[in-house]
Amino acid sequence: MLPALYVSHGSPMLAIEPGPVGPAFDALGARLRALQPRAVLVISAHWIYSTLAVTAAERQQAWHDFGGFPPQLYALRYDAPGSPALAARVKAVVEAAGIPGAGFVALDEARPLDHGAWLPMRYFFPDADVPVVQLALNPYLDPAVQIEIGRALAPLRDEGVLVVGSGSFTHNLREVFGEDRPTQHGGAVELYVEAFRGWMADALDEALRTGDTARISRYRSEAPHARRAHPTDEHLLPFFVALGAALGPAGGPAGGPADSAAAKAARVARATDAVTYGVLAMDTFVFEGMGVAAAA
Repeated sequence: MLPALYVSHGSPMLAIEPGPVGPAFDALGARLRALQPRAVLVISAHWIYSTLAVTAAERQQAWHDFGGFPPQLYALRYDAPGSPALAARVKAVVEAAGIPGAGFVALDEARPLDHGAWLPMRYFFPDADVPVVQLALNPYLDPAVQIEIGRALAPLRDEGVLVVGSGSFTHNLREVFGEDRPTQHGGAVELYVEAFRGWMADALDEALRTGDTARISRYRSEAPHARRAHPTDEHLLPFFVALGAALGPAGGPAGGPADSAAAKAARVARATDAVTYGVLAMDTFVFEGMGVAAAA
């Protein structure tokens, strides 16, 4: 079974000014390449759509969906294969789940990969030799529904597909591009960022330990400084998709027997916990296993 990931992809500048995040992503990439996934499914905060859609092209390309950056950034490419077969499988499993608000998934043969998808993939699979498919994010669906979408995608992990949510663990761009713009790497971290991250870590531990995702789904009303950390929450919503993929289908890990739950129970490790620009938390989570351990 492949892991599920939530990746904080940071500023596009991370592609050419990696700082301490780059080596951490390189190390994670080496681990992922050793697992030899047959394909990657990415849910990025930068493809938001009023319904769901999935890329169905035979060949992907990098879309430079940003402005005002150095010219060398726009020269970067990522021409990974696509996978119409995986796109059809994603469409089938999500539609079959009957999730309110996610009952239809369109096939999009024209959409390129946004930087939330290709930027981390350049670190993880630099040879662009692993097929990549991208699933749109519907930002009008709340965290609990995003978890259900992740649960529907969970069986793909047993089929050789790496499921990756890509966003930013905190994402207040007004504080990045304000008058007193902080440096990208090495600056002081705002205290509210640490308070928010600590609450989320506790809530995540509870969700993985008990299977109860109600508290973490209510992060916006309960986590300290949630609205400052996320003035809008599209960059955190892919985290909930990854969490759902870690917890697995409601009936148990990939439909497995209850007595295997302890062995397959989901657990999480951080691949990086850096903060860029003093306010963009780069927490990247690697979820191993699936489901919740059976009660003693």
